[in-house]
Amino acid sequence: MAALKPIYQAATVEAAQLALDSFEAGPWGKKYPAIAPLWRRQWDQVIPLFAFPPEVRRIIYTTNAIESLNSTLRSAIRSRGHFPNDEAATKLLYLALRGVSRKWKNAQREWTVAMTQFAIMFGDRFSVE
Repeated sequence: MAALKPIYQAATVEAAQLALDSFEAGPWGKKYPAIAPLWRRQWDQVIPLFAFPPEVRRIIYTTNAIESLNSTLRSAIRSRGHFPNDEAATKLLYLALRGVSRKWKNAQREWTVAMTQFAIMFGDRFSVE
């Protein structure tokens, strides 16, 4: 994973392309030859990431918080089993979200800078409250 960081942390698309070439020619590219072609096939989905500043990119590609939240919601649903109607499911998810939000203590370091960038990029669609 560390060998792939220079690709998705590159400053520009061109630098990312060079990092991918370097990865492919390096020891990890030789050991796992399927990785570089996989990145190249999906390159059109990778390129839009570079339209954002590095602080925003970090927030986008870091999924630990999302995975943790999804895990909490899945376990709440699993423990209940079935629901008599949609409103019951909605209430359960609301309560699970309310409970998990109480545990959130610290935002990611880059979040303050990313919020500023979001406010600049998206104007009235993003509000800090």
